[in-house]
Amino acid sequence: MPALHAFANGIERDRDAAEAGLSLPWSSGVVEGHVNRIKMLKRQMYGRAGFALLRKRILLA
Repeated sequence: MPALHAFANGIERDRDAAEAGLSLPWSSGVVEGHVNRIKMLKRQMYGRAGFALLRKRILLA
């Protein structure tokens, strides 16, 4: 199963980050949620208006 071996090799190459992600109490979940919301707003407004309106929607949403 080449895909599984590639995945395992990737985890092994970055073992420190994998261990930190599983053992430390910090989470980037809140930040990821904000990024997801901003991307959704950007997709909704694609081709409709300029940066100024997008900025207002992000700040007011």
